[in-house]
Amino acid sequence: MTRVRRGYIARRRRTKLRSFGSTFQGAHSRLIRPLAQQKIRALFSAHRDRDRQKRDFRRLWITRINAAIRANSVYYNYSIFIHDLYKRQLLLNRKILAQIAIFNRNCLSMISNEILKKEEWKESPEII
Repeated sequence: MTRVRRGYIARRRRTKLRSFGSTFQGAHSRLIRPLAQQKIRALFSAHRDRDRQKRDFRRLWITRINAAIRANSVYYNYSIFIHDLYKRQLLLNRKILAQIAIFNRNCLSMISNEILKKEEWKESPEII
């Protein structure tokens, strides 16, 4: 059987693969078969870690909010603070609250004072 020289299509496909795997190490950046396997693995990991990244950032924000609340002795813990936020319909997401906790702690204490004021106002008996 005669040898077939592959045309530009196979070369183009391999070039595309090599440009994707240019940062891989060793044979994973040079040989086609390991490169293709590594590409599949990389894309799978990227897809999986997008969800994991969302999870990790949410945990980080919760930790920062909790630390700021306890440091200012505004509330005892995070869960009561968030519960009161939602009860008072002060809808701030955790990302924004974490940024406020880091950059402007006075603002966080103002928010908590606002929650406490509304709580006292609701609990006071009505005089008719």
